[in-house]
Amino acid sequence: MTVPLCLPDIRAAAARIRGIAHRTPVMTSRLVDAACGAHVFFKCENLQRGGAFKIRGAANFILSIPPEDLSKGVVAFSSGNHAQAVAIAAAHVGTHATLVMPTDAPRSKIEATRARGAEIVLYDRLREDREALGAKIARQTGATLVPPYDHPWTIVGQGTTALELLEDVPDLDALIAPIGGGGLLAGCAIAARALSPRIRLFGVEPELANDTYLSLQAGRRIEIPPPATIADGLRSPHPGEITFPILKSHLEAVVLVSEDEIKEAVRFLLSRMKILAEPSGAVPAAAVLSGKLPHDIRNVGVILSGGNVDLDMLAFIAK
Repeated sequence: MTVPLCLPDIRAAAARIRGIAHRTPVMTSRLVDAACGAHVFFKCENLQRGGAFKIRGAANFILSIPPEDLSKGVVAFSSGNHAQAVAIAAAHVGTHATLVMPTDAPRSKIEATRARGAEIVLYDRLREDREALGAKIARQTGATLVPPYDHPWTIVGQGTTALELLEDVPDLDALIAPIGGGGLLAGCAIAARALSPRIRLFGVEPELANDTYLSLQAGRRIEIPPPATIADGLRSPHPGEITFPILKSHLEAVVLVSEDEIKEAVRFLLSRMKILAEPSGAVPAAAVLSGKLPHDIRNVGVILSGGNVDLDMLAFIAK
């Protein structure tokens, strides 16, 4: 598969991962609609297998690896959700998984990944390069590196999220999703634009992790220092080499949300809709609830990307 990617690639990925990934529900709330002044449709990837959308890309990637390479195992780097997804997909095909995870990753994500049979290698994200560590392990073991976002197989797997959403709600005016490395939104942008050419596409980042926002302003990829946002899944220091041109081509804008707005969105979703979203997953909801999308949008799809949050962090947010 080569770039540019297209809707048939995403449809093929959907068929490939059907035995691993769940088709997640779309939820609505009259309270949310009243607060936002629009009809809001939440694609609940917090209810996905492994608790996040990442299983879509990881499964599509691992199921695309030739058998002779797959037998040597897989390796990946992740703060948690991609790690769990790789562990699940590796177990599904019966191969060994090694996951490079930061020491400050949520403890629940580390424990969940280890419980799925993966080998964990911890690193200091302020002093060590996770990509270099993952590449070193791959060279030493012969394992295949499974990128969290910057690979065509990963991107089209993530794009199945929007494919399902638009099959369920075909008349969306806009779609908004969080941006870490950009794999989810890049894949969703390709699917959404093909299915609904006039749809408006928005990304959202924490103010403290605004690498894609800055990159789009500059017209080139910008790298920022390791961000200290509560949204641990969105701490990628720069957009992907493959994902950035896709986002640049399709997005109307990237909006930014504060740490307080993220926490308020987590509280709102939990208290009003009984939806548990992790901070990274609640970022697009924060943008919608704080009125940061254009006011002429009537029907908006919001991708809640995950729901894996430590209880201690949840207690901190709920104060």
